[in-house]
Formats: sequence, C-alpha cells, structure tokens
Amino acid sequence: MATTHEIKVQRRHDEGKGASRRLRHAGMVPAIVYGGDLKPVSIQIHHNDVWLASQNEWFYSSILDLSLGGDLQKVLLRDIQRHPFKQQIMHLDFQRVNENEALRTAVPLHFLGEDKSPAGKSAEVVVTHELNEVVIECLPKDLPEHIEIDLSELKVGDIVHLSDIKLPNGVSIPELKLGKEHDLAVVIAKHGKEEAESTDAPSAAEVPAAKVKKDDK
Repeated sequence: MATTHEIKVQRRHDEGKGASRRLRHAGMVPAIVYGGDLKPVSIQIHHNDVWLASQNEWFYSSILDLSLGGDLQKVLLRDIQRHPFKQQIMHLDFQRVNENEALRTAVPLHFLGEDKSPAGKSAEVVVTHELNEVVIECLPKDLPEHIEIDLSELKVGDIVHLSDIKLPNGVSIPELKLGKEHDLAVVIAKHGKEEAESTDAPSAAEVPAAKVKKDDK
C-alpha cells in the first residue's frame, strides 16, 4: 500500500504575476492542481509547510493528499520552481491521481549492502551508480516511495541492469518494454585501474593543436 502525506492548501482567487508576487511576500507559494475530470484549480500553500515537505524524499515520489477545507484530492508533484539563489520555492504543479488508472512517475533507488559486498570491501574496486532513480508504471495503490537494490553480493566485473531490479507487485519499468538496448546499467563495479584508464585516455579533441600540425606535415 502506498503511503500518503497530507498537505493543507487554500484556494487562490487572484492570478497573474502581481498576485503571485504578493503571495510570496506574504509567505505563501502559488500552485496549480490539474488533471482528471476536473478543471485546473489555482491554490496557495504556506511556504514553511512546503519547504519542510520538500526536504523529504517522499515529497517528490509519493502520492500527496491536498486538503482544501477538508476536501482531499490525491495528487503527484509534477513540477517545482525554485528561486535561483534564495531558499525559496516559487511555484508548484500538482497532477490529480485516478486510483483506477496506472500512473507513470520516477522513484528514487536505494542501494543496500554495498559496503558489505566483495566489491565494496575492496579498495581496488570502484562502484558507480549510473542511475539514482527509475521511471515506473503502476496503479496508485502500488506506488512505492522508493525501490531497494541489494548489492551485498556485488563483485568486481558485475553490472546491475534495470532488468535485475526486483520490483514490488504491480510495478513495472516501461523502458524495458522498448527492447534490450533500453536495459540500462544501474550499478557497475570495476577495477580502479580500468576506471583511471578510461578517464585518462585523451580523445582526438584533446590533442594539442601544435601536435596535430606537427604530425600533419
């Protein structure tokens, strides 16, 4: 069962850039709720409430209960706009969730047991996480806050692909339906020497111009 989190919101009647600026000065965040059979609704949320919620991983990948005067609407966060240098959230977009329709969204990956694995214990092995989240498809009731990947048996030379992830019941990865070439690497364990060689080898674009001219003569 997916975990839900309640956030209190208020209906917003004034719209436009000027109204949004006034809201932000008053410590509120303008937002919009759209999707489903209902019309888009402009809302506002206390900035402190949103800021605290935004520090949690669940805010970005879980179903949220927006509470408007006791009326609950289940939504997913679809966009968040932040101030370029202030610790301020400028605007939020939420999409309504239909409990009977499959949804597609990104959820974070949690890597477990890496430090206890043969690869993790070796100082000569570099373990890289190629992906930190994955797009999944499922009904809202099956939406996980995150997906765990057990790396306790990871050895040098191992590659964990999308198809190796153990998914919860009712959850699928749409990318895998597109063919084997879409079975991306999630975790790679290789010798540090291999890693250094792959990064140290100069490409053609990195050869000094003077060297190129000399060789061309």
